[in-house]
Amino acid sequence: MPLESCLNLADSLLRGETPDAKDYRVLLTVPDEDLFSLIAGADRLRRARFENQAHLCTICNGKSGKCSEDCSFCAQSAFSRTDAPVYGIMPKAQMVEAGRRAENSPVTRFSIVTSGKRLPRKEVEIVADALAALDTSRISTCASLGCLEREDMDLLKEAGVTRYHHNLETAESFFERICTTHTYKERIRTIEHAKAAGLTVCSGGIFGLGETDEQVMELALTLKYLDVDAVPLNFLAPISGTPMENSRFLTPLRCLRIIAIFRYMLHDKDILICGGRELNLGQLHPLVFAFGASGIMTSDYLTTRGRSLDEDLAMLGQLGLCPRAKLPG
Repeated sequence: MPLESCLNLADSLLRGETPDAKDYRVLLTVPDEDLFSLIAGADRLRRARFENQAHLCTICNGKSGKCSEDCSFCAQSAFSRTDAPVYGIMPKAQMVEAGRRAENSPVTRFSIVTSGKRLPRKEVEIVADALAALDTSRISTCASLGCLEREDMDLLKEAGVTRYHHNLETAESFFERICTTHTYKERIRTIEHAKAAGLTVCSGGIFGLGETDEQVMELALTLKYLDVDAVPLNFLAPISGTPMENSRFLTPLRCLRIIAIFRYMLHDKDILICGGRELNLGQLHPLVFAFGASGIMTSDYLTTRGRSLDEDLAMLGQLGLCPRAKLPG
């Protein structure tokens, strides 16, 4: 795809036109040596929606390990043998303390994440109470508590939580290859419950599991149909003791292609680069924004260490970007 075609696709999206599927599919066929031709259109789309501001989010691992689900990439699955930390629901005071640190930083959104297919109702109440204690004029709040029901979402909404995070992980056609203990429909139903409760939704996936580029596009189309608000992209960091420990499907250029695919296909949504970005992108890591990313998860992830907030802020400054202004919600 020559540079002119990339810009034409971007401009058609900005005019509100709906490209044909074949227009998007061309993104899969650009040779690696021409991959940087995707930058002009991807960056134009990002800047049109988000200007020079980058969304920063951070998480608190509120309950870790012994998950009943068999997701093949996850260090917290009870089916794996890893060194991931194992503990029950974190005390409310400890979660609030983590949130307070986020309040006093340039981070835009703070989320509490827990292991397991779903968090029991009494523990949902603990998380809701912790997030309700935060000053939402200084930090937006989010929760990621598994496959909750509509009444659980209502409880979070009443506590002032504005966003629910629940990844689809991969394309439906590939899902059974990575998880057999629950269905794709259950994950979609969770997103529908969150939207019905009036929460915005953060949903994306993890790449490097053996999925094809066509399945990357399939996931993007599903998220587009569900009209989610933010799309976190994770890149597999293989962990010893998991079924995916020897998987090596990613290169820095493939990661950048995936980011560009999501920017073109969900041109007005937040595209957030999360776990595995340092390991898989290496020296090309700062290019995520040129290829369409509008934000990053900063500091530690669930069971692995990430870059420090100071390192990420320094990178943004060198790129001429700044943390997004904090707004209620």
